[in-house]
Amino acid sequence: MKTLAELTEEEVIALAVSSEEEDSRIYMTFAMRLRADYPATAQMFEEMAAEEQEHKNMLLDLYKRRFGQQMPYITRQDVRGFLKRSPLWLMKDLRIEKVRRQAEIMELEAGNFYAKAAEQARDVEVRKLLGDLALIEKGHQAKAVDIEAKALPEDVKSEEDETARRVLLLQIVQPGLSGLIDGSVSTLAPIFAAAFATQSTHETFLVGLAASIGGGISMGLTEAMSDDGEITGRGSPWIRGIACGGMTTVGGLGHTLPYLIHDFWTATWIAAIIVIVELIAISWVRWKYMDTPFHSAMVQIIFGGSLVLAAGILIGGM
Repeated sequence: MKTLAELTEEEVIALAVSSEEEDSRIYMTFAMRLRADYPATAQMFEEMAAEEQEHKNMLLDLYKRRFGQQMPYITRQDVRGFLKRSPLWLMKDLRIEKVRRQAEIMELEAGNFYAKAAEQARDVEVRKLLGDLALIEKGHQAKAVDIEAKALPEDVKSEEDETARRVLLLQIVQPGLSGLIDGSVSTLAPIFAAAFATQSTHETFLVGLAASIGGGISMGLTEAMSDDGEITGRGSPWIRGIACGGMTTVGGLGHTLPYLIHDFWTATWIAAIIVIVELIAISWVRWKYMDTPFHSAMVQIIFGGSLVLAAGILIGGM
């Protein structure tokens, strides 16, 4: 790979052309993917794509005048120093904030490229155009704000933010909360039954570890296979499955890890305290994201958890 300093002016212009073309196509892809749920933001990206096409045409005109009709093929991937971009635009379910952040990174990188290329350019016309484009790209962040302000009045912005919130709720919070409840509550019975039956922290830890990991795998696969997201709009089944399975495992491990302590009663009391913290955390998430009154969520979760815990202790004491 070459560095920017090793490129000829002909190669620099060719690189700028391919970069502007790539950025324009990325912005159009963003617009296409976002049009259904975020029409105003899609319009913003269409305008940005049109600007990138104008820049490309300016560069092509300069190249033809200076170097002729034949242009070498060179892209960002051929030059050391450019950021390796995650292909966010290929994702089926785009998160609006990630898209906006990606656009900011693209404009910042383009501005830096033009500024450095202008510094090493010898030809006056090439240097002037690259310098002008550097200023344009540097100012794109402010211009994007202006475009967004025009394309996204407060009522539209509020509507799009609410859509983003619903997407987060459906794809991450709901399956994650389901897993956390299952992992925290359903593992109480086997863990505490094993604890009071064996009085062994090591054996209790093994039971809890098996229950947590097994429950995580089971819940994750169940969530992933229950709904492909096409009709319900709940997004990728594997993202939901990972969220659900991961939180199930975390919920079970919370009151399993204290049994790494050798003293049985110390481990049990710490595990009991962690259970209380877990139940309060679940209640808070339900209040924050599910619009459930906090006291109602507390009563429901603590009542259910207490029943499962009592069942485990009673069975373990038999």
